Amino acid sequence: MRRHRRIVAAIAGAALLIPAAAACGSDDSSADESSGNGAGSDSGGEDAGESGGETLTIYSGRNEELIDPLIGQLEEATGVEVTVRYAGTAEHAAALMEEGENTGAGLFISQDAGALGALSKAGLLEELPEDVLGGVDEAHRGSAGDWVGISGRARVLVYNQDLVEEGDLPGSIHDLTDEEWNGKVAYAPTNASFQTFVTALRVLEGEDGARDWLEALQANDAEAFDGNGGILDAVNNGDIEVGLVNHYYWYATVAEEGEDSLNTRLHYFPGGDPGSLINVAGVGITAHGGQSDAALKAVEYLLSEEAQLYFAEETKEYPLAAGVTSPVEELPAFDSIEAPDVNLTDLDSLEETLALLQEVGMV
Repeated sequence: MRRHRRIVAAIAGAALLIPAAAACGSDDSSADESSGNGAGSDSGGEDAGESGGETLTIYSGRNEELIDPLIGQLEEATGVEVTVRYAGTAEHAAALMEEGENTGAGLFISQDAGALGALSKAGLLEELPEDVLGGVDEAHRGSAGDWVGISGRARVLVYNQDLVEEGDLPGSIHDLTDEEWNGKVAYAPTNASFQTFVTALRVLEGEDGARDWLEALQANDAEAFDGNGGILDAVNNGDIEVGLVNHYYWYATVAEEGEDSLNTRLHYFPGGDPGSLINVAGVGITAHGGQSDAALKAVEYLLSEEAQLYFAEETKEYPLAAGVTSPVEELPAFDSIEAPDVNLTDLDSLEETLALLQEVGMV
């Protein structure tokens, strides 16, 4: 019970530190409760609604602008009547921890693998069928078989090609603490994706290794920003040479403005470097929501080609379902990214990451 309370506190604390909203509707939203495709009540369940069909309540950590258009398609494809409650991923995870067996949610859509890992370790997610799990690579689903990724994003280094020669790009995040990069690196310490990256760094290189890198980055006069969008703008304007971001911010900007209008390009760290971490947005069926059949239909739809291409086109993230390829031009093949070997379920230790960031004075 003590560990349970610590996890709740950590996730709730993250909700205060992680800013809402970002490019492409792809970061956590803190919007108030809404129902998808029309009005609905808080309570889901297998009970028949007025239409006589199944009903489902979804807690979505992905924002309404992105998810709401998909809900109508989901309802049409499955026959399930859906109500969606929108808030940040951390807020929803904390709520599910508190609600426990009394939750009204049947399905959780998470912006981040760490929150799903925390719920999995607390026994609050239901094991998924093998045919569903088998449709997504093992690296992008929960090790306990109770959650699955629905879209993927890679950490990258965005650089200004007028200020940095391609041949001079660093081979590792550790190179960014060298003197040659003094005052030239942007990062977003309060951003959820950066915090997940630091969690992965802790898993891969230990607490001391992560602390050493963070302190060295600060000592090298790296510049802190509020979010990835601000970093992208600053690098593109030539205000700073490089920045640590997620890949999809750049591709979304290219889709709006055209590649030729940008002074920036992306660099993927090679050799399994932590700077090329692949994280996922994912989905899990709650163990106590009483909506398993309806929730499973929703999971299957979210892994369908229609839904996978929707995410790819709207967010520029990678599809994760087998056989679905992103239609985004020039996007590197997913399997070409040399990501670090880290179990995404182990990215649940956000409490320790936040404590470390506070200790070094980044948040």
